[in-house]
Amino acid sequence: MGATEENDLTAGFPAVPTPRSSGATARVVEGLRRAIVNLEFEPGTKLDKAELTRRFGVSRFPVAEALNRLKAEGLVDIRPQSGSIVSRIRLADARENMFLRRALEGEAVAHHAQHRSKELLSALRLNMREQKAAISGDDRARFHRLDLELHDLFVSVVGYPRVRAMVEGARLSLDRARRLLITPRRIALTFREHAKIVAAIAAGDSLAARNAMSAHLDSVIGELEDFAREYPALFDGD
Repeated sequence: MGATEENDLTAGFPAVPTPRSSGATARVVEGLRRAIVNLEFEPGTKLDKAELTRRFGVSRFPVAEALNRLKAEGLVDIRPQSGSIVSRIRLADARENMFLRRALEGEAVAHHAQHRSKELLSALRLNMREQKAAISGDDRARFHRLDLELHDLFVSVVGYPRVRAMVEGARLSLDRARRLLITPRRIALTFREHAKIVAAIAAGDSLAARNAMSAHLDSVIGELEDFAREYPALFDGD
């Protein structure tokens, strides 16, 4: 088939994205997701496609694809008349994801209390010492990372990849909301709540470990609901 005939046959059909386009889309998705989760773009912020093309150095196609993917993740709302905006935090989703975490992470710490792995306890105590150092140094970003690492230790050491993936998915959807609560008071409370969980595991008390985890997660969602009442424009829901 000649080039002219091929062009006639493909006229009017959208071009298939090249691997380069796919790579550009992934880069925009990752960068924009990070900016949204880190609250660089607050809930309700309008996303200008032209500005995003300049920010990431790409054409409009990867930006449009990225926005569609982030819409599927619940981070972006695309409205025909008003364009794309950063989704407001949905309290109903936060409650559901915390419910899931309470069930899975509660079972995980109860499991660890039964087995009392020396290696795990050593890793947990090291993490707690580093959390304390981060608080002393007023390093909120480091404390946040250590918080994530501690919770990942709880679920990853159990050895069930699907459980870890489910908890990770629930945690990621809550990360944006939790960053609103990173205050000195919340950090101090989180440290004490973490300490109770680790102490219960070390004591081999499964019920106390499960209850401590539930109390910790309930405390976080309770503060989030209080914050939502104070700053309703950032949230979507009752």
